[in-house]
Amino acid sequence: MKKISTKLKYELYEQAVQCHENDIEFMSKEFKRLRKRQALTLREDFGGTGAMACDWVKQGEAFKAWAIDLDTEPQTYGIENHFSRLTKVEKQRMEYIKGNVLDDYPFKADVIAAFNFSYFIFKKRSVLLQYFKKVREGLKEDGAFFIDLFGGTECAQELVEETEHDDFSYYWDCDSYNPITAEVQYFIHFKTLSDGVKYEKVFSYDWRMWGLAELRDLLEEAGFSKVLTYWEEDDNEGGGNGNFYSAETAENCESWVTYICALA
Repeated sequence: MKKISTKLKYELYEQAVQCHENDIEFMSKEFKRLRKRQALTLREDFGGTGAMACDWVKQGEAFKAWAIDLDTEPQTYGIENHFSRLTKVEKQRMEYIKGNVLDDYPFKADVIAAFNFSYFIFKKRSVLLQYFKKVREGLKEDGAFFIDLFGGTECAQELVEETEHDDFSYYWDCDSYNPITAEVQYFIHFKTLSDGVKYEKVFSYDWRMWGLAELRDLLEEAGFSKVLTYWEEDDNEGGGNGNFYSAETAENCESWVTYICALA
């Protein structure tokens, strides 16, 4: 099995999985609607390459961001490929932190984000509650915490979904699911179309599948004043159109991805 290079690994991941522009636009819009002011500071938890944090500071001279992660590999890639492209003054407002999101930090942010289901790494309720409490402590008095979540009837089925891009294919592989513990093993594979090489198990996720209702309960227990759930509008072709609205009821789809916003 051919080993993928670090550079290609993160290039393909960011193209296939992430869309920072949409995430930043959504968080900024909702924060302004809910808090009647502009969000200026962002803490990106499980920040990986820090691409979102780097994009955040590009918005203007008043914007500052931190990206926290324990893994030096994605941070090194991010410094070389995202941070390096910032201007001198933008670099002064963006900081990579090699650290644990369960630790205390000497700053507070308007917005804290934990995307790409990264908090699923916490399998115990007590630990996830501890993390949410740390987030609450790390927010300003009128701050907001944003996470994403996926689910649906297919999310626990052992199957491989392929998505074709211009020059590569992305595979989301649910390898196993334990209905007793809600633990799941996912993999991401890539296939580069130019040479037909398939890179197996490029990313591995040993997670617990958390449900929307229990996450809302945990966030309220952690001290957040209000928890909002967003649902994606239908594109009339069986998928979503990228627009999200606040909702309390929704259709039990085969697969869905949504945002949750918890207000300090």
